[in-house]
Amino acid sequence: MTYSIEKVTTLIGARRFGESDANIGFILTDSRSLCFPEETLFFALKSERNDGHNYIQELYRRGVKNFVVADVPANYDTEYKDANFLKVINVLEALQRLAERHRDEFNIPIVGITGSNGKTMVKEWLNQLLGDDMFVTRSPRSYNSQIGVPLSVWLMNEHTQVGVFEAGISKPGEMLALRDIIQPTIAVLTNLGEAHQENFSTKDEKCYEKLVLFHDAQTVVYNEDDDIVSKAVSELDDFKGEKLCWSLKDKHAPMYVKNIDKQETTTTVTYIYNGEENSYSLPFIDDASITNSIICAAVALKIGVVSNKLDERMQKLEPIAMRLEVKEGQHGCTLINDSYNSDINSLDIALDFMNRRPDHEGRRHTLILSDIYQSGMAAKELYKEVSELCNKRGVVKFIGIGPELSANADVVTLGEKNFFTTVDEFVASEVFKSLHDEVILVKGARQFGFDQITELLVQKVHETTLEVNLNAVVNNLNWYRSFMKPETKLVCMIKADAYGAGSVEIAKTLQDHRVDYLAVAVADEGVTLRKNGITSNIMIMNPEMTAFKTMFDYDLEPEVYSFRLLDALVKAAEKEGITGFPVHIKLDTGMHRLGFNPDTDMEELIKRLKHQNAIIPRSVFSHFVGSDCDNFDKFSAQQFELFERGSHKLQGAFDHKILRHIDNSAGIEHFPERQMDMCRLGLGLYGINSRNNEIINNVSTLKTTILQLRNVSAGESVGYSRKTILDKDSVIAAIPIGYADGLDRHLSNRNGYCLVNGKKADYVGNICMDVAMIDVTGIDCKEGDSVEIFGDNLPVTVLSDIIGTIPYEVLTGISNRVKRIYFQD
Repeated sequence: MTYSIEKVTTLIGARRFGESDANIGFILTDSRSLCFPEETLFFALKSERNDGHNYIQELYRRGVKNFVVADVPANYDTEYKDANFLKVINVLEALQRLAERHRDEFNIPIVGITGSNGKTMVKEWLNQLLGDDMFVTRSPRSYNSQIGVPLSVWLMNEHTQVGVFEAGISKPGEMLALRDIIQPTIAVLTNLGEAHQENFSTKDEKCYEKLVLFHDAQTVVYNEDDDIVSKAVSELDDFKGEKLCWSLKDKHAPMYVKNIDKQETTTTVTYIYNGEENSYSLPFIDDASITNSIICAAVALKIGVVSNKLDERMQKLEPIAMRLEVKEGQHGCTLINDSYNSDINSLDIALDFMNRRPDHEGRRHTLILSDIYQSGMAAKELYKEVSELCNKRGVVKFIGIGPELSANADVVTLGEKNFFTTVDEFVASEVFKSLHDEVILVKGARQFGFDQITELLVQKVHETTLEVNLNAVVNNLNWYRSFMKPETKLVCMIKADAYGAGSVEIAKTLQDHRVDYLAVAVADEGVTLRKNGITSNIMIMNPEMTAFKTMFDYDLEPEVYSFRLLDALVKAAEKEGITGFPVHIKLDTGMHRLGFNPDTDMEELIKRLKHQNAIIPRSVFSHFVGSDCDNFDKFSAQQFELFERGSHKLQGAFDHKILRHIDNSAGIEHFPERQMDMCRLGLGLYGINSRNNEIINNVSTLKTTILQLRNVSAGESVGYSRKTILDKDSVIAAIPIGYADGLDRHLSNRNGYCLVNGKKADYVGNICMDVAMIDVTGIDCKEGDSVEIFGDNLPVTVLSDIIGTIPYEVLTGISNRVKRIYFQD
């Protein structure tokens, strides 16, 4: 659904500066998340540490033309000629008001969920229970805040048949705005725990604040057995709706849970609803999952899921992946990662999970815990309770990280205990180094950076280096940009560790020079970029099905090339609570490698894309087979015609702009008329013109040093298998580079050469794993002198021609053990 800029202006009560026509389909509050600038409305939110107004210029450059602001730029009419600025008194309230007016457009069941724990699981399980019959729009992840809720509600569109949204509060007065935005027809309180208690004088006060969500709902769902909640609900004098409470004690409750039968791996819940007794089974036995299933059952039955369907779907419930992750660790350890939140209730759930986890090795259980915030409890009382939980759940070793835990070490009564103020201090300690053969629960507040705990960085030391000229990267970028239209976007390929140059530094340079997209091969490459501060849009060109969650977590946009991949991606996104995740559709126009058939697959592709809201096509692309060679121009024209047909069909099925791209490095230069919305720059970025194999600006220089010089007599052999027999007395140098570093063995035995002090030195003997031998007879050199394998003076294309391959293979073959050194003039 889209709104005209005129309509948005009216809905939020803004004063408009600017007269450009625009349709708004996407709203944005974080400039790093920009995806569809053409239809984006940016809300310049102000916070204690940041001001969205600071990002207006950057976003405008990236294509955003519509902004909601508290302060209109003084030069808006000259610097932002085609932009619209909607001036309001309070930008956050304007965002909330727009979402509220958007909610008014829907007369459908809307479920609003609040509570101290379980909101996300209930939301996601409701989606699994309802999704077979109805199109569900729900909060992405835990978008339950004053900003997250309006962003979630905005996601509803003409296909939505039921909405499920979380509402989280941390202090008095916050729920009213969320209630007005969500306007739930069914309001749910999962439970009343300790989270965010510090801002409330009593649990009763917090309960009353949460129950503001109930005010105008037609039906409310809550636990009658919780005395505080039950009392507070009974005091809602003006509430006229249905009280669908559930109980394990009251036989007259609307949802009476008659029996809970735990088996080895499943649980059967017998209940009476509307006077009829039924049961369902679910594949979980922990108390939290059982409680959440009861809540979901009450809501699903109210919405209309019949009892037999409820049982069938409960049995298929899948765990929500954003909480506990189990990973194999080093030195015989198993890691349970639960850094999603940190409070006493979720700690108990995680400890229960660890305690129940089968471990045939009988390994000890270890807890690594950070300071717990927002508990509402005194520190000594809190950590005494933590200690009791650990003892009850079978924890043997306790590792506390944070100043508060360290200050209260005396209340932790476990036999093995250690305390550190920071993660860095812990990682540097002998305690960290001694971890082995343990099941380790890593449980910490996000701000402590607990992801470092599972990553022990080992510095690589090697006398062989790859020097990377960042100025050359920029010069190559600008050289190709000179062939492009100003409005054409650019994707820079930095897969395979930026063609061996090192993706992080290359990405930082490209980001500084405002490229529109970066592209890598697999998700792990993208994660490395994100962890090193890269905020640019990142494509994943070869997405693996095992890495879907990683892509969601790090905003990595996958290529989609088959129905199998498409269906699996949608399922994974729905499981994670993802909606509107951008993807890039690949069409096969003649490469016959990967991609959808533009003539036979488009109708089915469009149908499947339209029948879900988890993913959304951001771009559609294909790949020229031979843009580097004039002999293939006729075939390239056929490819382009086929791509035009397929991409037009896809664009015609969607209202938002889908970027189209087919030109690669050679195509940018060879087919400027086919640049379309975007181009992809690969090998050319690294200084090699694939049209003629010439060097534009050299980026990478592989160097090593002479380890040893020795005199070898004529008739002697050099290296393994005596492949090189010297025909004269010679001086042979050993250099610390071999095929494990990426030096191809086909260069052995005088098939190739390197440069020593500017002179050619043949490789003699077979190149070894870690060492090669070169003939430096007649060259003025000494031990420690530099040797150029390829670079400014010996183009990499010379080596690739000798080997009979392409420069890509030589560049990408350089091992990660070769140290990269970056420089710029």
